[in-house]
Amino acid sequence: MTDDSARIDRLEMRLTEQDAVIEDLNRTITEQWRIIDRLSRQVAALTAQVEEAAARVDPRAPEPPPPHY
Repeated sequence: MTDDSARIDRLEMRLTEQDAVIEDLNRTITEQWRIIDRLSRQVAALTAQVEEAAARVDPRAPEPPPPHY
């Protein structure tokens, strides 16, 4: 009976540790999705700014020389 009790104790400890790891992974994944969402919105905003700036540039205007000239 002692073997069974020790075995059950080990299994319960293992289950508790696994639950803690799962919760930690869940928090990490949730935070990563928040970061990904924020970065996706920033990329979309920057893309819109670049497209807007490109639309304002006159394609017939001469390109200025590089700064090392």
